Amino acid sequence: MQQIAVLGLGIMGGGIARNLLRDGYPVTVYNRTKAKAQPLLDAGASWSDSPRAAAAGADIVISVVGDDAASRAMWLGGAGALAAMRPGAVALECTTLSVGWVRELAEHARAAGARFVDAPMAGSKNAAAAGQLSLYVGATPELFDELRPMLASFATTIVHFGPTGSGAMYKLINNMIVAANVTALAEGIAMAEKAGLDMGTFLQTITTGAVGSPIVKMKSPQIIARNHTDTHFALRWMHKDLTYALRAADELGVALPDAALAHELLRMAMQRGWSDQDFAVVAELVRG
Repeated sequence: MQQIAVLGLGIMGGGIARNLLRDGYPVTVYNRTKAKAQPLLDAGASWSDSPRAAAAGADIVISVVGDDAASRAMWLGGAGALAAMRPGAVALECTTLSVGWVRELAEHARAAGARFVDAPMAGSKNAAAAGQLSLYVGATPELFDELRPMLASFATTIVHFGPTGSGAMYKLINNMIVAANVTALAEGIAMAEKAGLDMGTFLQTITTGAVGSPIVKMKSPQIIARNHTDTHFALRWMHKDLTYALRAADELGVALPDAALAHELLRMAMQRGWSDQDFAVVAELVRG
């Protein structure tokens, strides 16, 4: 089977690596903190001390980190994965990144003789653990078809959006809409609470009516219960994604007033010290 390296073992990367191991793939892992890798090592993964060492001999290298800077550190430089990848190996970036960096990274990969795919993902920590993520892929049709069986180890929705960067662009649009949904939901819940509505009836109605989108169904119980420390998607990462989305929109000449407001609310929530809590904690701002 294909030899796979997974770089970054947070909630998403750890879930990806575990599901690949479950399906019998030989997996080598790297993370800045080795302690996070121990459960995967116990499950059969091999450890490497650098991205470069992990990538050596790998057929596919998967990066799952936080932002552009972390991605750059994984791929570039003397200790970066691209320094060791063999010609024809696949560099698969699953992080939600700026479109500009994704396109630059694709050029670095091509210069190193690797084939590049952007496949940012969506899904909660439960979806990552269960192998039920959604992937939005930018790749050639041939490479997409080649990788799809492997991607199915950790994703149930796998969408090919087109060439390099198209997966990254869609993911930023997706997260921008999610953030605007949740900030509006937070305002609605705060208003319902202040008005003295029965919140059990409110929850049942809002999740089954016309506004009951999947994100409303997911976040409404959490916001009403004020349970923000069970982090499925950290506030700081959603703020980062909106930063990248607004940058991309500015380059395209598209106005995003709702996204800009959501971005500011997320920034204000971060200033309260809530960066590592679930991004639904933004509701506490409007509760007063």
